[in-house]
Amino acid sequence: MAQALLPARCLRCCRTSPRTLLQARPPPAPPAPSRGLSGPRGSSSSSSSGGGGSAPLPLWQRVAVVAAAGGAAAGGWLHLRARRERERRQRRARELRALALGQGDFELVDHTGRPRRKADFRGQWVLLYFGFTHCPDVCPDELEKLSRAVELLDREAALPRVQPLFITVDPERDDVAAVARYVRDFHPRLLGLTGSPEQVRAAGSAYRVYSSAGPKDEDGDYIVDHTVIIYLLGPDGLFLDYYSRGKSDAKIAESVRRHMETYEPLPA
Repeated sequence: MAQALLPARCLRCCRTSPRTLLQARPPPAPPAPSRGLSGPRGSSSSSSSGGGGSAPLPLWQRVAVVAAAGGAAAGGWLHLRARRERERRQRRARELRALALGQGDFELVDHTGRPRRKADFRGQWVLLYFGFTHCPDVCPDELEKLSRAVELLDREAALPRVQPLFITVDPERDDVAAVARYVRDFHPRLLGLTGSPEQVRAAGSAYRVYSSAGPKDEDGDYIVDHTVIIYLLGPDGLFLDYYSRGKSDAKIAESVRRHMETYEPLPA
């Protein structure tokens, strides 16, 4: 009945199959992109609405993290450096002990006539010089330099006192009285030591000091050629360093101070 009411043209259209109608329809237009989901604005909107991302740390927290990491790295490097320096000093001390330089004891007499042994100076820092009282210039210059270095160290109350020592290489002329007169011209703590030729020779040999008396002139005077070195001994009596003529009093004091600050007794 409904078909009879429709025009013929409409009847032909209605006879078209549903499949044909579906194919004839234009495809639906894609939905317009959501403005809140695209671009930086959409991203922040998603984050703020409970998405999976997390907000970045504030600048001050990032700076604190970087500073903490840098401090830890620097601390580790300083610890490693200190350990290597300590190992280097211990290795150096073992090498010096292996050299057996100045490790033997000596038996001499000081300028007051009191017998002295190397063990008497155990526990003290010692600056030691070998020379002779008739030396025209080198020995006085070196003893004055040694005295000034000791004075520079004396100005620092926190540092231990250094004991300056002078051992003659000319025992035939440098008796107790001659040495006593000689050391008065230098540091008040300077202790002069002498002894028999055999005792003096043994003390010099322990530090590998070379000495040789030259020919006598018509007045019977002579010069003694000898090693010109100032030796540094630590509180355990171990030879730690030496200073040649080219080293100034300030450089000697600086070196002694550094040895004092880093000193560690070597295990027996």
